[in-house]
Amino acid sequence: MREHKGLVGAILCIVMLIGVIYSAIRLVPAGPDDEKEAVDSLKVWYTDESMADYMNAMAVEYHEKGGIRVLPSLHSSSEYIETIYKASVDNDNAPDVFVVSNDALERAYLSGIASPIDASDEALNTLIFPQTAIDAVTYGGRKVAYPYYFETSALIYNKTYLHDMIAGKLQAESLENAEDTDGDGEPDASEDSYEALDDAGKEEMIAGVMEETIPPATFDDLLEFADSYDAPEGVETIFKWDVRDLFFNYFFIGNYINMGGPCGDDVSNINVYNNDAVKALMLFQKLNGFFAFESSDVTYDQVVSEFIEGKLIFATATSDIISRIEAASESGEFPYEYGVAMIPDLSDSMESRSLSVTETLVVNGYSNKKSDAEKFAKFLCIDHAGQLYDRTGKLPSKISVLDDKDHVGLTAFANEYSYSVPMPKLMTISNYWLLLEDTFAGVWSGDNSSKRLQQLAKQLNYQLTGEETDVDYIVLPSDEEEVEYLDEEALKREALGDQESSDSGEQE
Repeated sequence: MREHKGLVGAILCIVMLIGVIYSAIRLVPAGPDDEKEAVDSLKVWYTDESMADYMNAMAVEYHEKGGIRVLPSLHSSSEYIETIYKASVDNDNAPDVFVVSNDALERAYLSGIASPIDASDEALNTLIFPQTAIDAVTYGGRKVAYPYYFETSALIYNKTYLHDMIAGKLQAESLENAEDTDGDGEPDASEDSYEALDDAGKEEMIAGVMEETIPPATFDDLLEFADSYDAPEGVETIFKWDVRDLFFNYFFIGNYINMGGPCGDDVSNINVYNNDAVKALMLFQKLNGFFAFESSDVTYDQVVSEFIEGKLIFATATSDIISRIEAASESGEFPYEYGVAMIPDLSDSMESRSLSVTETLVVNGYSNKKSDAEKFAKFLCIDHAGQLYDRTGKLPSKISVLDDKDHVGLTAFANEYSYSVPMPKLMTISNYWLLLEDTFAGVWSGDNSSKRLQQLAKQLNYQLTGEETDVDYIVLPSDEEEVEYLDEEALKREALGDQESSDSGEQE
């Protein structure tokens, strides 16, 4: 019993000693080195968890090369701008640099946490970044951030299926044109025909045809291809995309609507209702009649999975599909070659134009280390942009570095980005995304394209002005293919208008 009490007493003494030591440590004031480290450091905030290892590695590398100590910090994307603003105003551990998508730059700038970049800073120019990236970080005529990385959509296709299709056609054409010169009743291939070539020659001829015809230049070409293509076993449809997601639909009307001008920041420059936009949505609706799948039955992950399984020839996708395909190739789940290209134009006379979002590096307007913050921002988006994709899978806005990569298709995404429309920044119509998605959903289901865009225009006008405004209904020329989409009421109004003009002319 005594031994037991002695043991308990010894333990209590040890615990008390630890407590005394801990209290003493807490009471020791921070040394000069600790204070210097806290002051001489740059705080960087970001919201994408997949960037954690990379941001930490870049912080270490930057410091080792003589730069200021950097402290990256992962934060929730919920009320991100508001959290940064509050921390900045309260002087409570606020970031000196933060990563945010370009559509939030108006909120950041107007709240004072986005510091305008010095006009003499030559880092932001079209020799380093495409104009899309420059526009994405511009607000009110001033550059308020550095472009970091981007996302957009592109066309992906099964190169193996298309190679085999072209080989089959060339062989059939060669045999059809051959003559029976031996008199044996069998056609003989001419010296310059496909059948007369060796394997290397055949592959060269196939490659030449693919370069001219693949991918289709327009959706008209794609539909013509789909109509004549004898799909191999296992292929379920020629082309599929996530119809519910505006990111994969926007290219239909991206070249024909205006949401705030080139930089997406001009509230006086909005136009979503015009002849070309209506025509573009009519083509979108036409694809439903051709491919006939319900939008509710398709998700993006399903599209990617079906492409990897060899069930699709063409699909639209974001850049993440490349790493998913490469992983499937390594595991043997994707025994094909694939290609990536820019989205085809709508027709010979109408262009497609995708939507893009640019993640940016913003220097906090409240920071007292703006010069250091700008240096680190340029370190990330310019000096080390070449490491970004290999280490994170993110596509750098400094797109020249993508041309040197071994990964298939990155150049196509870079080209699509260069011609894309940056996500608008306007807070007054921040719900335009949902409104436009609803418009596409209605048109896909069979609603009148002109009427749906007219409704969208009225709604946006009301949000901008606070007043109900009239928007004249657009009736397109009575082309047989187009008229079938117009409602009877619109046609009656058009006919009455023509009659009134005729009566007026007779009276004169």
